[in-house]
Amino acid sequence: MGLPYRVEVIEDKEEGGYTLHCPELSGCVTCAGTVEEGFRLLEEAKRSWFTACLEAGAPIPEPSRPEDYSGQFKLRLPKSLHRLLAQKSSEEGVSMNQYCVYLLSKGL
Repeated sequence: MGLPYRVEVIEDKEEGGYTLHCPELSGCVTCAGTVEEGFRLLEEAKRSWFTACLEAGAPIPEPSRPEDYSGQFKLRLPKSLHRLLAQKSSEEGVSMNQYCVYLLSKGL
């Protein structure tokens, strides 16, 4: 229960209130009128979630940690896209790696 699971807080601007959930704990979610109440209710939801997993013999995932990510991944792509990315990065005067990071960050 005390492990540092990531919590996402989403404000419901139409209905009011907030939805809180732990992305690493699929289905562990709660809604509340205030963020403070939401964190209290989320602790109860986590307790119920862990209890259900233990009773079912289901695995409980560990929270992700920043050191779990190297900042690198390998990507295979069509030769035509590779050529286009190489041309565009050359036109911009940056490495293809820097250009791809730029494009990804704009898309996120």
